[in-house]
Amino acid sequence: MRATRPALFDRLPGRPIAAVLAAAGVLAGVMVGQGGLDTVVGCGIAQDAYASQTAADWVAGADHVVVATPTGEKETNRKDYTEGSVKYVADRDVTFRTDDVVWSAGSPRQAMGDGFDLVASGWRVYASGTRVKRTAAAAPRLEPGHTYLLAVRWVDDGWVVLGEGAAVPFDDHVAGQGEWCGRVLSKEDVALGERFSREDDSSLEEDVWGQGEEAVAAALRGAKKS
Repeated sequence: MRATRPALFDRLPGRPIAAVLAAAGVLAGVMVGQGGLDTVVGCGIAQDAYASQTAADWVAGADHVVVATPTGEKETNRKDYTEGSVKYVADRDVTFRTDDVVWSAGSPRQAMGDGFDLVASGWRVYASGTRVKRTAAAAPRLEPGHTYLLAVRWVDDGWVVLGEGAAVPFDDHVAGQGEWCGRVLSKEDVALGERFSREDDSSLEEDVWGQGEEAVAAALRGAKKS
């Protein structure tokens, strides 16, 4: 069943930082250096499957908030083309190790185990053999070698991330540091970009930027009480 699930963030919205910087034409230079997203396809605007921006959104919609690291991936949902320069496109079935369960709902739909799978954006492969990353809408691609903070929900016998705001780069257990939209960023890189985003951004991601699990857990406990 997971193999037929659409790529993880196909319907997710661009976060304010991406939307504003892209509109201003400075996303490439500020966020990922010269060359920008020239090899990344799909880093755009879509819609959240579930509300995912605030701590209250996470508490309301998620079964668990976890720190997780991808340990493997394989192609799934492959679609072949007989005409044109594209040979096929595919998603990735990504296997995660559960490093830490930061928060769980009082009655989760499914228990969180030592590991789990998610379907994430994959590849666009050309007849020439060139492979181009397909990325989520202004969200992490979820790649092995990196760590993520994820608010996940059990839907149709599988795990899904609530939305763009519920997938946070978390390398070295620092919120906002790591892989984002197929590129590796430091928290300083994104902090620079955030100067161009909405001043009234009240997302959990921004609230815990540069901090670790304790700050996330505290924010979720506060949201639960409110």
